[in-house]
Amino acid sequence: MGTQAAYDLDATIAHSIEVLTEATEGDRDWSRPAGELDWDCWYTLVHIVGDLYTYAGQVASGRLDDYVPVGIHAEGDPSPTRMLHAVRAGGTILSTVVATRPDSVRAYHPYGNSDPDGFAAMGMVEVMVHMYDLAAGLDLTYAPPSGPCARLMRLFPDAPTDVDPWSALLWSTGRVELPGHARRVGKWRWKAMPDA
Repeated sequence: MGTQAAYDLDATIAHSIEVLTEATEGDRDWSRPAGELDWDCWYTLVHIVGDLYTYAGQVASGRLDDYVPVGIHAEGDPSPTRMLHAVRAGGTILSTVVATRPDSVRAYHPYGNSDPDGFAAMGMVEVMVHMYDLAAGLDLTYAPPSGPCARLMRLFPDAPTDVDPWSALLWSTGRVELPGHARRVGKWRWKAMPDA
């Protein structure tokens, strides 16, 4: 089962919360754009939480024909500090489901039905690349460990192999240009289906 994937996801969430905690202190403006996204930093954080819960629901249900109807929205006007608890909860739920479901489980994703490790990887991509966006919008420094980034490359078989895994992930998700690799323009996508 997905022990390594669950461990990577837990570490990714913990690191992200540690970085974002700095932005909950003082008077950071969460209404600023998140990097080059059309979303502000606040909505980007809500989006991360929604992805984590949605992917956990998919893996737990094993539904193969559509998304499980899980809706996430911020009740009232919670502070960024309170929203970080939602990030931790969503990450913990997803990592727990990934660690306990058999590798043979498949669940729906529009880019191809995936396995528990695949949903953990997709959750980590959402957290990492949106942390990159949030770091730009909130003037933070963020760079995830290379080990988890390298293991995410199963989602991006066409990723450059002549750069570090974090740079390859940013290129794969259309965020940067790399030497010898023009920036991806338009909608990017990952390969959700496992190889076997």
